[in-house]
Amino acid sequence: VIFINQIRMKIGVMFGNPETTTGGHALKFYSSVRLDIRRIGAIKDKDVVVGNQARVKVVKNKMAPPFRVVEFDITYGEGISKTGELLDLGVQASIVDKAGAWFSYDGQRIGQGRENAKTFLKENPEIAAQIEHRVRENAGLVSAAMLEGGPEGEGATDSGAVSEGAASS
Repeated sequence: VIFINQIRMKIGVMFGNPETTTGGHALKFYSSVRLDIRRIGAIKDKDVVVGNQARVKVVKNKMAPPFRVVEFDITYGEGISKTGELLDLGVQASIVDKAGAWFSYDGQRIGQGRENAKTFLKENPEIAAQIEHRVRENAGLVSAAMLEGGPEGEGATDSGAVSEGAASS
């Protein structure tokens, strides 16, 4: 069940957060995950607003570490911008170089400004796939067997041994 709520301001709060959610204490207590989602900026294409920049703060999480913060782009008609995330993670992992307003990958300039670099990655999916693979590799999301192109027969033998043992039991 997902609840979408709004915040209200407490009157006379000198210290701490003056914001509170409506609905009493039960909703705060029984929820497993609570997220604070805020718009932090607009994404413009010249004078037209084409999306929003959002910041999500994990206020409460019973299933994973709480108090994490993430920022991402939400483009109208597209949703969360994958190319924007790819660009940000690439810069963070030093895969994509950023010098001033210019973004470059493997010595090739891919765009001046974030929006132009995002457009370049959309128009060149093979470069976007290379950056994504290197970001996943850097984050440890790709196993060593996948990186080396591990033997395909090895995985089949392991799964066969498990199924034989289960069948004899």
